[in-house]
Amino acid sequence: MATDALDNEIRVDVEPVFRKEESSPDEGRYVFSYTVTVHNASGHSMQLLARHWKITQGSGKVQEVRGKGVVGKQPMIGPGQTFRYTSRAILDGPVGVMEGAYTCVDTTTQRPFELPVAPFRLAGPNQVH
Repeated sequence: MATDALDNEIRVDVEPVFRKEESSPDEGRYVFSYTVTVHNASGHSMQLLARHWKITQGSGKVQEVRGKGVVGKQPMIGPGQTFRYTSRAILDGPVGVMEGAYTCVDTTTQRPFELPVAPFRLAGPNQVH
């Protein structure tokens, strides 16, 4: 499967947020939301088919999550369009790192490709890791 993400014309931005009101540090529950924006600056339509996340907790524990689409959708993203969604991760400590990839298809050529998501930090307040 190609990994060029349509000649690097598709970009993924992620904005994580610590959800203090949903977290319970006394119970080892740290909730984070993350908003992902996929920007398609290519001349082709694409469809996001599946996701693969690797979540590394501060303790070193690694969890992998795979599934169809995102938030119950397999969105089509046309040339010049963006797709944004928000999801969440629950950690057992105040810090962690997420990274992964989306499996996509160029709907013009039907060629599948992987769209990598660079590592991003999940950190509660006052965490300097």
